Amino acid sequence: MKVTFPHMGNIYLPLKALFDDLGVEVIIPPKCSKKTSDIGIRYSPELICLPFKINLGNYIESIESGADTIIIPGGCGPCRLGYYGQVLKEIFNDNNIDVEVIVLEAPDAQLGKFLSMLKRVIHTRNPYKIGKSFTNALILLNKLNSFEQIMLKNKPYEKYKGTIKNLHVSLIDKLEDSIGSSLMIKTVDKALDELNKIRTVNDRTDVIRVGIVGEIYTVLEDSVNFNIIEKLNDMGVEVHKSLTSGEWFAENLNKLFFGKAKEIEAKEAAKPYINSFVGGHGRESVGNTVLYRNKGFDGVIHLMPFNCMPEIVARSILSKVHNEKNIPILTLLLDEMSGEAGYVTRLEAFVDLLRNRKENTKKN
Repeated sequence: MKVTFPHMGNIYLPLKALFDDLGVEVIIPPKCSKKTSDIGIRYSPELICLPFKINLGNYIESIESGADTIIIPGGCGPCRLGYYGQVLKEIFNDNNIDVEVIVLEAPDAQLGKFLSMLKRVIHTRNPYKIGKSFTNALILLNKLNSFEQIMLKNKPYEKYKGTIKNLHVSLIDKLEDSIGSSLMIKTVDKALDELNKIRTVNDRTDVIRVGIVGEIYTVLEDSVNFNIIEKLNDMGVEVHKSLTSGEWFAENLNKLFFGKAKEIEAKEAAKPYINSFVGGHGRESVGNTVLYRNKGFDGVIHLMPFNCMPEIVARSILSKVHNEKNIPILTLLLDEMSGEAGYVTRLEAFVDLLRNRKENTKKN
């Protein structure tokens, strides 16, 4: 059995570590590219959302490299993620692509059901080994997210430009070449120590702070959002992502082991505007925008795939948040027809607006 899974930010690294520890051979798909997108578009229903098309491209590229088993997360509600598994099976069947699709649901308080699905992939029955492998994968994921959050916060303040980026590129290269979670955790720990030692200029007053909200795939997968985070950092903007792969993973495990996901701060902040589940992270997009305003951020960028139903709901509500909370919000819709140059122009205009607004506030 050769297992593969899609790219979504840095989550492929802990998944690789998990399956390495469990003795399962992993085929990591190539980094998302124009080829990935073209393959996904060719086989996908025309009006399905962008994440599905890119995921499908990932799968087919992995199948071409020898993968015979695909693992995807399940889902429910208005978000189309819950239908990915069945649609994939139909596409593969129609095109005579011989591959097994395993949908891993995280049902509330049904640990036995979750483990029975896992047994289709892993061969060990040792509960200690399984538990240790999952624990180490989560530790690695959280350390990677800590590295990323520090990196995004410190980049605008680094004394020697490019130092943090070079460290990050080196870290990813080493992790991709590593086998097993123990070595990967040590590698990230070393990189975190180096990151914290990089000299920064803390007296800069011209740096603006921007929060990123929206659909989780477009927030986490830089190849899909045109590396918007890096572009903002290069413009001297401190960036904070409202969603991380670690939080998403932990939330699903929390449902699994405790029966009910912990009510998060974003949902509470969203209550004056939306008090019900709309699928995906639509409600969190609204709540996190309110939280960013309360924390003094200068603006918010809302990322969403074209025709994403939960984020369409969020977008309609964010206009009210903008008016009541007096916080600038830029919504960027992403699909296969999107052009990078147009997004860069909009980003530059938004950053200029935020800088002028900040300067005017200081003068007044």
